[in-house]
Order: sequence, then C-alpha cells, then structure tokens
Amino acid sequence: MVMSHDTIAAIATAVGEGSIAIIRISGPDAIARTTAIFQTKDNFEAANTHTVHYGHIVDPATNERVEEVLVTIMRGPRSFTGEDVVEIGTHGGVIAAQNVLQLVLRQGDVRLAEPGEFTKRAFLNGRIDLTQAEAVIDLIRSKSDRAFQVARKQSEGALTKQIKPLRQQILEVIAHVEVNIDYPEHDVEELTSAFIRTQCGMALEGVNRLLKTASEGKILREGIVTAIVGRPNVGKSSLLNALSRSNKAIVTDIPGTTRDVIEEYVTINGIPLRLLDTAGIRETSDVVERIGVERSRSALEDADLILFVLNQNEPLHDDDRELMNKLADRQVVVILNKIDLPKQLDTSELERLFPSERIVQMSVQEEQGIDRLEQVVSDMFFTGGIETNDLTYVTNVRHISLLERAKQSLTDAIDATNAGVPIDITQIDITQAWELLGEVIGDAAGESLLDQIFSQFCLGK
Repeated sequence: MVMSHDTIAAIATAVGEGSIAIIRISGPDAIARTTAIFQTKDNFEAANTHTVHYGHIVDPATNERVEEVLVTIMRGPRSFTGEDVVEIGTHGGVIAAQNVLQLVLRQGDVRLAEPGEFTKRAFLNGRIDLTQAEAVIDLIRSKSDRAFQVARKQSEGALTKQIKPLRQQILEVIAHVEVNIDYPEHDVEELTSAFIRTQCGMALEGVNRLLKTASEGKILREGIVTAIVGRPNVGKSSLLNALSRSNKAIVTDIPGTTRDVIEEYVTINGIPLRLLDTAGIRETSDVVERIGVERSRSALEDADLILFVLNQNEPLHDDDRELMNKLADRQVVVILNKIDLPKQLDTSELERLFPSERIVQMSVQEEQGIDRLEQVVSDMFFTGGIETNDLTYVTNVRHISLLERAKQSLTDAIDATNAGVPIDITQIDITQAWELLGEVIGDAAGESLLDQIFSQFCLGK
C-alpha cells in the first residue's frame, strides 16, 4: 500500500454560518508550517502534545493579523491520523476559515486534502481498521439515536472483535492442512477431516450470527423507504405532518391538494423512515394532478413499506379496492383514519387481504393511534431476536456481501470434506473464506477498494 508522507490541510467543519470553524492539518510539517503563521506568547513549536494555544494567524508577507484563533497541537502517533496534527479554530462562516486555509496552503509543501484522506491515513497508519473507518461515515449520516449507537460501537472496533476470532479459527485449519500436505506420512485422514469439519463449522456459526443482524443493520444504516398512499383527502398529508412533527405538507379539505411526492425523514422507535407523501391515487382529468398520480405509482413500486390510508368515515371506493389488490403481497400497514367520526367502512374486505395486527385505527387530527402505528412498524422490521444491548450489527452492504461469500466458502469446504475430496483441494475454499473475512476489516483490501471507500467521505474528514 502506497503511503503518503506529505502534509495535508482542509476545513473539517461544515460549510456555512456557525460559531466556529476548524482547519485540520496533518503530516510531518504540520507543526512547523503552523508555527510560521501563528503568533502566540508560547513557544508553539516546542509545545506539549494535546494542548490548546491562544493567538493570531498572521500573514508573513504583510505581517497583517488575519484571524484570532485557538490552536490545538496533537503530536503523532497520539493523534487520529497517527501523524502530527494541528487544528486551528477560527470564527465561524465561510470567509474566516477560507482565509486561514489559503494561508496554510501557501506555507511550503502543504496541499489540500482529498475527501476522506485524514481517515484514510488513520487506517494506513494502523490507528483504525477498515470497519472502523467506514463507521465514521455511518456516524456522520446517522438518522436515529439507535443508528448512531450502532455506528459508534463499530467505530470502536466491535465488528472487528467478532471477525478476528473467526479468522483465527480458519487460520488454524489452514496451518493444519499445510503441515499434512508437507508431511503426508504423519497424516491421519479421519482426524484431519474431523478437525476441518469442527473448526470450519464453528467459524460458519459465527458468520451466520453476524448475517442474522444484516437486515436490521441495513435498515438502521439506510432507513426504510415508506410510501403513504391512498385516495385524495383521506389524511395522508396530515399523517406525514403528525409523524414528522411538522407542517411540511399542505392540508386542506380540497381533494388533490398534494400534486407531487413530498419527502421527509422521521424516526420510529429507533428506525429511520424516509417518508414519501404521495398524491392521491385516482383517475383524474387534471393534467398536473395526473402527473402527480403517476409519480405516486412509481414511489409505490420502490417502497419497502406502505402506509395505506383509508377514511373509515366513508364506504370503500373502487379506487380503494384497486389499491388493496395491488398491495396484497407487499409490506403494508392499513390505517383507518378519522375514527373520531361515525364509522361507515366495512372492514371485512380488508381483513381478508391484510393481517388484523397490521390494521391500525387512528385519528390523525386528534393524534390518536400514533403510538400503535409506531409499534406495528417496529414489530414488522425488528424481530426482537437480538438483545438490545448487543449493538454489533452488520450494516454495510460491502460487509454483508463478503460475509455471504465467506459463508459459502466455508459451506463448500465442509461439503467437500464430507464427500472425501482431497484436503489440498478443500484448502482452496478454506483459504478463500479466511481472505474474504480479511477484506471486511481491511487486512486484504486493495488500493482501488480503499480509494472507492474513502472517496465517499466529506472533505476534511
């Protein structure tokens, strides 16, 4: 792996107005280049690691003060990247941070960091493994407290602690097989076969335990695409507003008010939902509304979860029945809205198509039934088979794919052993499983893969 030994810098805080901004510098010349532009009463270049210093950034060319700052020094290897790191805290806003960054970049061989390069250096310098590096992205993008806690645990190496013992078990098999290939006169075939079955079986159980968390982990990481559908004026936009605790969608008594798909992120019992409030699905001669209805049908096709809203104050309509038949084999929660009004809807047709536990009575306007809806959604997607304090979820699509391939390799190795295949052939599958698990934590990651992963990071991370 090619290591970079130059010095890099970037703004580490989000662009826009704020109380402070941080310019991060990492590399062998980070302290010296900062010293050249930092005016303080202390001897900054000789300062102890992990100390904060007050002063001013000064342009050496004009001796003009550019900004009042607090500067933190972290000497390698006791820093995030494992290198000397300096963080310059400026006033917030775009101009102050950019002025200081440009001045830093003019000091000798300091270049602008690539996206994710600070975290990439932390990985290359052995400060973190690849699963921890990828968890940094998940921390930033977390859309719920539960997703954040899972990402935090992974950033501390929780998944690596599960993977390493599995690799060790497989490595013992590889070593055993290698010895028997080199010294066949000492091999007892039955004992070797039994050892392969036992060790690979134990590793397979561990891989399966991790994969059991994959569906829930993927939900925590990416959220559930949830379409709110139904005829016009049944309360879809009111439901969106109630779940998001906002007034994003316009609510009126006029049918067809929503002409396009409105999107909002919400969290239900720790599960992030990407809510799509769709235009009411009905036949219409209105050109604009018809476009909205087509977009609603498209959102319906792409959704993981569908909240099908009906007005229980009205009998079932033909448009309702058409939707019901389309949704019969999908993940659906039926919402009978407006229970504060007299009931006119016969639920017998609904109960033939949908499980009774997924039919929820609500009055969105009166805020009745929201808790019940949240519980039903939670029960649908979280099985409860994982203890709440076990936060080692597999959330990353790359990890899931590698684990599934490792599972197949271990299964093939066990099947080959049972079929009496020579151990030097079986070893191919065993070694492949070991390498695949190594790819998860970065022990066998190629440079192109690393470039792809770290390019997803924001600048300055």
